[in-house]
Parts: sequence; structure tokens; C-alpha cells
Amino acid sequence: MPENVKTERKIIKVAGRLREIVTIRDTGGKIVHSMMRPVMLKFYPRDAMQVIVGASILAVPVAFTEETWKLGESLPLMNIIGLLLLSIIFISSFVYYNYYRGEMRKHWNEFAKRVFTTYFFSFVVVAIILTLIERAPWSSDIMIALSRAIIVSFPASMSAAVADIIK
Repeated sequence: MPENVKTERKIIKVAGRLREIVTIRDTGGKIVHSMMRPVMLKFYPRDAMQVIVGASILAVPVAFTEETWKLGESLPLMNIIGLLLLSIIFISSFVYYNYYRGEMRKHWNEFAKRVFTTYFFSFVVVAIILTLIERAPWSSDIMIALSRAIIVSFPASMSAAVADIIK
């Protein structure tokens, strides 16, 4: 950007939604360009619906594969925990770079809420699907049920995070 312009950024609320106003001024203070864009820092109910639909996009095909069911029975607990942590790391990275870059200090709680909610809804969608197709034995073997749900939640949470950004 040329040295003879100054950029100002201000976050305001318009009709209950956060917006960022970016104003570019020349050295004389005259507005060269101004634009308003949505700021997606807060997690709204409509975002939850997008996460649920996004999680379903990959949960459905993955949950119906026999390979996934067998992995849930055979993978060691440390690998399952590794997949859970990897899911959280991927969601966190995606959310950070698409929503909170440069705004993290002021909005740490919203960041954590979005990451947790994205994974939680993804896990619940997967758990419901696996339960409905009778591949999550919650009452007889909770570890296999949890393992299968965590394995399928890995791709489901990725598609949920991507779907959440679509506005």
C-alpha cells in the first residue's frame, strides 16, 4: 500500500450484527475508499445450524463404512485421543485464520466457544447417526462407541468448520 494513504478500521454493530468499517484516506484526510464487511466473531444460532449440516456432510458417508467400525474396535486409546486432539487443532487453526486473526486478544472467549461448539455439535451428529444405525453400543461397550464417534468426528468436524464459514 502506498505511503501516502492511511487505513482506519472500526468495528460497529449494525442491525445487531458486527461489521468492520475500513476507511482509506489520503494524506490530506480525504476518503479514497470506504467499505463495510461482516465480522464473524460471535457464534449465532444460525452458525450452529451450519455446523450441524456441515458435520452431516462427511459424517454420513464415513459413519456407514465397515472400516470405520473396525478401526473403532482396534485402534489403541492413545491413537483415538490423538485423533480427538488433531480434530481440535485443525478446527482451531481453521477458525483462527478465518475469523480471529488479529482479533484474538479481545475475543479469546468467542474463539474458544466457536471451536468447542463446532466439535461438540459434530460429535453429537456423529453419535446420533452411529446410534441410529446401531454401530454405537453405548450400553454394552462405551469405549467402542466413543472410539467410533471420535474417529468419524474427525472428518465431520472439518466439514462443519468449513460449512460454518459459508455466509
